[in-house]
Amino acid sequence: MYAAYGLPYRGDSAALVNQEISLTGTPVASSYYIENAMKDANTPNMVTSVLGDYRSFDTLGEEVVIFAAGIICFLLLKREKKREARK
Repeated sequence: MYAAYGLPYRGDSAALVNQEISLTGTPVASSYYIENAMKDANTPNMVTSVLGDYRSFDTLGEEVVIFAAGIICFLLLKREKKREARK
């Protein structure tokens, strides 16, 4: 709770996350994604274009981690069943 004390209020127009121009005077990435998602990705869904096109390597990395965790859980549970069958 102490860490959340310094966060801006939700919907605060003065918060940096809601600004279209960064502190250095350049447009933020979210403005580019909103304006060019349909043109760059030819996908009507903006979320799909961001996850599948702009951040595809990051999304692939997350999927690999989740897949590996699933395989490890499966192997651990399978191993436990073999021990019970031997008894």
